[in-house]
Amino acid sequence: MKLRNTNTAYGLIAVSLHWLVALAVIGLFGLGWWMVDLSYYDPWYRQGPHIHRSIGILLFTVVVARLLWRFVTPHPEPLPEHQRWEVIAAHGAHGLLYLLLFLAMISGYLITTADGSSISVFGWFEVPSVTGRIKGMEDTAGAVHYWSTWALVGLAGLHALAALKHHFIDRDATLIRMLGRS
Repeated sequence: MKLRNTNTAYGLIAVSLHWLVALAVIGLFGLGWWMVDLSYYDPWYRQGPHIHRSIGILLFTVVVARLLWRFVTPHPEPLPEHQRWEVIAAHGAHGLLYLLLFLAMISGYLITTADGSSISVFGWFEVPSVTGRIKGMEDTAGAVHYWSTWALVGLAGLHALAALKHHFIDRDATLIRMLGRS
């Protein structure tokens, strides 16, 4: 597999970034869903959110890198058997996935930094608050985070179902290309 994309296949970098983001989103969603029910005396009460925030910050850098990579490397052409509406829908869905990713990550950041505190990323470095103290921001950011993550996971599920439909029903190379093969 080549590092860069070609007109017919995704390269190793694009494929790796795609699946890394997918796994991180699924993992963060599961962790977030689980940790909201932790009691104050649970040993994971502080550890779960710390892991969630740290991975979220790292995911932000990966998504930015993925978006930059998308602009500097050629994108494989749509398959000839795809209908025009499928190509338009795919572009729209990808754009919406990026929007929801950024909404989820930025709102998550704002929840934690609304009191002016920084976020420690696994103790490696700190990401400071850019807003300072803003009363009530954590509630608004929390609502945006909740709904954007549910929308993200729902759309990602549809995205996965569409890939499976292309693979098993249409029997085209859509899924194969995202696995790095042409």
